[in-house]
Formats: sequence, structure tokens, C-alpha cells
Amino acid sequence: MVSRQRVRRVSNLLMIAAERQEFEGIRLRVGPLRPLAIAVDYAAEGELREHRVALVANGAGPRLAAEAVEAACGKWKVDAVISTGFCGGLDPGLSVGQVIAASEIDARGSGKRYPAYLPRETNPAPACGSILSMDRVAVSVGEKEALRATGAAAVEMEAAGVAEGASRHGIPFYCIRVVSDAAGESMPLDFNLYRTAEGRFQRGAIVRAAVARPFRRIPGLLRLQRQARIASMRLGEFFADCRFF
Repeated sequence: MVSRQRVRRVSNLLMIAAERQEFEGIRLRVGPLRPLAIAVDYAAEGELREHRVALVANGAGPRLAAEAVEAACGKWKVDAVISTGFCGGLDPGLSVGQVIAASEIDARGSGKRYPAYLPRETNPAPACGSILSMDRVAVSVGEKEALRATGAAAVEMEAAGVAEGASRHGIPFYCIRVVSDAAGESMPLDFNLYRTAEGRFQRGAIVRAAVARPFRRIPGLLRLQRQARIASMRLGEFFADCRFF
């Protein structure tokens, strides 16, 4: 796929996700991985093809994602920043494991729209479209159907914060996501109820909520875990054969 915009040659890629598990497929293809001293939940650096990459995760939502960009840019030379990780499908044509490259980010709540660069060479080509970014998990099929009316193909939680940080630093911005839950799938529970004031998910509280209704919630969580594994591996495969210039 050829970008509609021109961007200078990239040598240092900063990748921002919410959780370390979203990087698992990418981590298999980055080497040698070394810890990166940044004040975030997780940070490591290594080489991927012709790029130096920094993998940074700092929790869910735009605020924590923006903080991750600031922390990384203060410690590491950044030529381009990529918002990556999982997303929920809004377009019924997107299946679990489908990679999507954003043409723009629609920041729900602020009304802002952020243009995104497209990778120049990919194999296979990703889906492409507008991605909706909001500070909550899209929980039900009905909610996804309503969000689809915005014209967005997928929904996620961090890209608006990453895009704002990239804009502030004058750094080219990409958003490359992978579908972990399809448009026709509801979440096994409302994850929005189990977030800290900062926005991080409370894993212990989620486990307790699942155990409280095991026959209803645990199978759904196990399904979501399997799909997340598939999505992570597909994302790693995509980046292994992707060029940004």
C-alpha cells in the first residue's frame, strides 16, 4: 500500500500500546530486546528489519498513552510514533486477527481528527479506514453498531493520546491495529467498571467479577484471551513484513 502523504526516512520507531501482551507477536521478531529506562509500565528496545524500535506500554486510555509518548520522547530519539495493539471491529467485514491501518483518528469527545500516515509497503495489505478513539471499552454489540454510524471501521482507546503527543513533538504518526473482538461480539463483562482513576484495568477486580459468575463470564474471558493471542501473532507477522518508507 502506498501512503497518500510523504514522510522522511524512518530509522527510530516508537510503538505505543496499552498492555505488554499486545506486543507479544512483535517481541518475537525484535531482537535483541533490551530493557529501556522509561517511567512507564513496560519499555524495551531492539531492532526490527532496518529500524530501531522502542516498545512502550503504559495502560489504557488517551491520558496514559500521551504520558507514554512524553516519557519516551524525553529519553529516546523518535523519528515516528505508532499507536498499535488491539482494537474492536465496528465494520462487520473485519474479522479477528485482521490488521487495520488508520487513515485518520476520530477522537470521540474532543471532536478532533488526526490524520495518520499509511505504511508504504505491506504484505499482505491491511484494511484501511477511520479509527474511533475513546476512553472506554465498547462493551456490547449494540454499542458497536451505534459507533459504526460515525463511519469508523474500528474502535480503540489510546490512539488519540498518541496522535496528540506526536503532533506536539512534530513527529509523523501512524496507527496500526489488529482486531481482537469483532463487531458481532459483546464483551463477557463491562471492563469499564474495573479501571483505576488513572485508567488502568484492575486485574484482581476483573478476576473476582468473573469468579462471581463463572459459568457466564469465564468462558467469554477465555475466548477473548484466545482471540488476543491470535491478534498479537498476526500483528507481529504484519510488522515483520512492513516498510515505512
